[in-house]
Amino acid sequence: MAEATFPDDLCAAQVRLHQATAELAALGHALPWSVEQHDGWPGKEHSHTGEVTGGRPPSPGWTDEQKAAVAELRRECLALSETVSTHPYWADFTGGALVDRRMELKSTTRPEAGAEPAA
Repeated sequence: MAEATFPDDLCAAQVRLHQATAELAALGHALPWSVEQHDGWPGKEHSHTGEVTGGRPPSPGWTDEQKAAVAELRRECLALSETVSTHPYWADFTGGALVDRRMELKSTTRPEAGAEPAA
C-alpha cells in the first residue's frame, strides 16, 4: 500500500501525542508506587522455598509538583487524542479504510525504536 499523505497539523499532533505518552509512562515509572504516603506491607514467605514474594516498601507519596506534572501530561494526552481523532481529514474515510489510515498515521509518526527522545 502506498503511504498516505497526511496534513502537517495532524502529523504534528500525532507526533506530540507519541512523545507525551512516552513522557507520561517514563514519569510514572520514576515516581513512588503510591500517590499518597503509605507504610507499605511485608511480603509472604513461601513455605517450601523460603522465597519472599509480594509486599511493598514504604512510599513517601508524590509531591505536589509530581502530581501537577502527571495531571498536566494526562490533560495534554487527552487533548491531543481529541485533536487527532476529530481532525477533519478523517471525514473522507469509513470502515476498514479509516482504521488502515489511522494505523498508518500512528506508524509513520512513531519514533524509531532506539531513537533518542526529543528534549
